[in-house]
Amino acid sequence: MTASAPDTAAKPSRGFRVDLKTVGPLLALAMLILLGITLNENFLTYNNLTNVLARSSFIGIIAIGATFVITSGGLDLSVGSMAAVIAGVMIMVMNWLIPSMGIGWSVVLAGMAAGILLGGVAGVFNGVMITRGRIEAFIVTLGTMGIFRSLVTFLANGGTLSLNFEVADVYRPVYYDGLLGVPWPIIVFALVAIGGELVMRYTAFGRYCAAIGSNEQVARYSSINVDNVRLMTYILQGILVGVAVLLYVPRLGSASSTTGVLWELEAIAGVIIGGTTLKGGYGRIWGTVVGVVILGLIGNILNLQSLISPYLNGAFQGVIIILAVLLQRGRRTA
Repeated sequence: MTASAPDTAAKPSRGFRVDLKTVGPLLALAMLILLGITLNENFLTYNNLTNVLARSSFIGIIAIGATFVITSGGLDLSVGSMAAVIAGVMIMVMNWLIPSMGIGWSVVLAGMAAGILLGGVAGVFNGVMITRGRIEAFIVTLGTMGIFRSLVTFLANGGTLSLNFEVADVYRPVYYDGLLGVPWPIIVFALVAIGGELVMRYTAFGRYCAAIGSNEQVARYSSINVDNVRLMTYILQGILVGVAVLLYVPRLGSASSTTGVLWELEAIAGVIIGGTTLKGGYGRIWGTVVGVVILGLIGNILNLQSLISPYLNGAFQGVIIILAVLLQRGRRTA
């Protein structure tokens, strides 16, 4: 009789921890919204919220790809530099095609196709080096981060690549227009998130990602093609970086060596805040979406209230990543 008492007492606490882990990001988001409403009357305006979500959509789309990579036990530090070189190549392709194709959507679509293709190729390169070359993901993507950043600097000759003004006018609605008052970047982000959630939860690919991240050796014994699955996560990451850049280029119409700086930090922060385990084995797309929105709202509140310099946003995000990982470790050891 006395031996069973501790077991029954332990069950509610375990259940509470599971519930807190699940709803924690949502609670944090709700508290942040309440804080924003309290501090600034303009926080809940339509223009402010759509601006925050539209600007967060680039990072959000990339972070969804990063969720698959991290869940499978990988890491991609090159996404920001990859975005910069994709943006630069897209602009060069569109400018180069103007004499032969004229000004219009045909040029824009060709540039979009080039961006998606280059993203996929960059993902293949990262994935092959990691899975076939047997090099640590950290080393490979750290190297390609430098390669991609140097390439866009070289292509821009140390300056800025600018899209032809007439083509920019054709392309601009992709960022600034939308459907039923909702900007296209938000719509695309939502569609990618829904697709990612379905893949992660209900397909063999999603289950394989979690199995590999949890225990790679056991996954191999279970007849899972670990190398192919992991390669696919990096290809998916590259393609989604391309999709994000398609929505980003019409916003400014330019690319330089500073494009996409710290995007990898923001993407990883959104993934970790959303509850995905940094060491792999567990990931959730909806949590990543919430994490990215939390980051966007934090930056928005800080800017509205002028609480810290915008130049310190990277430092703030770095602190958030460290705290999120510390909380994850605390839950595992509790």
